[in-house]
Amino acid sequence: MYTSESCVFVQRLTEQFLKHQPDSILFRDKENKNYATLASEFIKACNTFSGVKSFLHQEADMAKELGATGVHLTSQQFDKISYAKSLGLEVVISTHTFDEVRLAEEMGANAVTYSPIFFSPGKGTPKGIEDLKKVVESFSINIYALGGIIEEEQVQYIEKANAYGFASIRYFT
Repeated sequence: MYTSESCVFVQRLTEQFLKHQPDSILFRDKENKNYATLASEFIKACNTFSGVKSFLHQEADMAKELGATGVHLTSQQFDKISYAKSLGLEVVISTHTFDEVRLAEEMGANAVTYSPIFFSPGKGTPKGIEDLKKVVESFSINIYALGGIIEEEQVQYIEKANAYGFASIRYFT
């Protein structure tokens, strides 16, 4: 059932799809009381765009139930990788160290976000592009750069580092 909140959400989401044409998109809203409703609308909207992978944050069971491509786990959820994979979901997990990237790869995650690459309020010391290059060269798992990505120039640096991709909120909004 559409609410005014979900109508506005779907409209804005569709506008961003058309503007940026992402390969993958994550629904992450830690504080919304209507998370399940909006997650459902999010998956439906994603399904209208061919080839776009949809991910829900933290909620593997909900991701499976709603037909999402996968789940994005926090760095505190390594113990959930096997379970999410058993549901047939792709798994992306947040990492902040080389050891966490190694563990994610060993446990069978499909990809990691590695952060923060650039300054992002409240996210600690930025790792920088050289560190990103080293982690990309050291592992075979797909690595998404994350953190403080707000300008096209930063995206170009990430591309030169050969990261699999990047994730950002502020760049896309």
